Amino acid sequence: MEKLTRLAIALGIILAIVAGVIPMGNFNAGLTILILGVIGGVSAPQENAMRMFIAVLALPVIATALAAIPTVGNPLAAIFNNIQLAAAGASASLVARRVFEMVMDSFTSLTAK
Repeated sequence: MEKLTRLAIALGIILAIVAGVIPMGNFNAGLTILILGVIGGVSAPQENAMRMFIAVLALPVIATALAAIPTVGNPLAAIFNNIQLAAAGASASLVARRVFEMVMDSFTSLTAK
């Protein structure tokens, strides 16, 4: 399972870079990057969740700043926005896992008494 999630992370980053530089036409790269991020977040450690949440907030700001650079700014901004999509997917997985763990802990504490 861990190899699959690592492969999803690698594919998401590669697709984020390629989609930022090359127009994809009818291919919905954003949705694919988001799904790869969700798959990659399944095995991400909960200890790094705060870093992932901060990345989701910081990457669009960085992309906006990079867009001001002549010639290469827009592709760089697109790459950072695409990486933010992958981070958002991984963050969604981390939140869902944490909520699941909290619910399961509450049910086990109810049955233990």
